Amino acid sequence: MEKTPLDSDIERASGIRRLIAATRYSMQGLRRLWREEAFRHEVIAFIAGLVLFAIVGATLTDYLVYLILMLVLFGVESLNTAVEELVDRISPEISTVGRHAKDLGSFAVFCLLCANGLFALYVVLRSVWG
Repeated sequence: MEKTPLDSDIERASGIRRLIAATRYSMQGLRRLWREEAFRHEVIAFIAGLVLFAIVGATLTDYLVYLILMLVLFGVESLNTAVEELVDRISPEISTVGRHAKDLGSFAVFCLLCANGLFALYVVLRSVWG
């Protein structure tokens, strides 16, 4: 029988080696995510938002909230991509369950896009009317 990761005889990294390994895995994930057109569009939107915030004179707090919202969006986009890859691998045929999993991941991304857009709109309107 095949060993699970918990049964493995391979010694796990600890301390600084584990931190380096985790960083490497994260960068591999970022490289994979960069291949997603939606993520590249979100990065462009992030940069455009920063430019817009500079034009309207946003506060440091506005930038911080926007950065946090965008990081959460990038994280959810990563999870959505992971769900899509798993569904495609486990269930390559069209299935209701697989479609629901993908739709739910997409909806999570949509919710964060709305939150980011509403926050940017708030910052712009506040600067125009404030």
